[in-house]
Amino acid sequence: MRSYEMMMILNSQLDEEAIEAILEKATSIIISKNGEITKVEKWGKRRLAYEVKGTTEGFYVVIEFVADNEATVEVERVLKITEEVLRFLLVRKDEE
Repeated sequence: MRSYEMMMILNSQLDEEAIEAILEKATSIIISKNGEITKVEKWGKRRLAYEVKGTTEGFYVVIEFVADNEATVEVERVLKITEEVLRFLLVRKDEE
């Protein structure tokens, strides 16, 4: 299993309940594929560098986890079709 870090930018108009639902969806996919969540950081609302899907603000969340490739493929697939996710980036962390 490898270490990954994923940053998501969610629609800033979402309420706390909707944000939690999206985070639960992403983390449950990782856990269901035998992954392990190591850290979830909510950075809050930030101004975007450029307009994305008609909005200039986004809610930033960083999730660190350990998983196999199967989990990353599935979580990427789901986030691509989730309308509330403006952008996301999943990267493999260097082994230390």
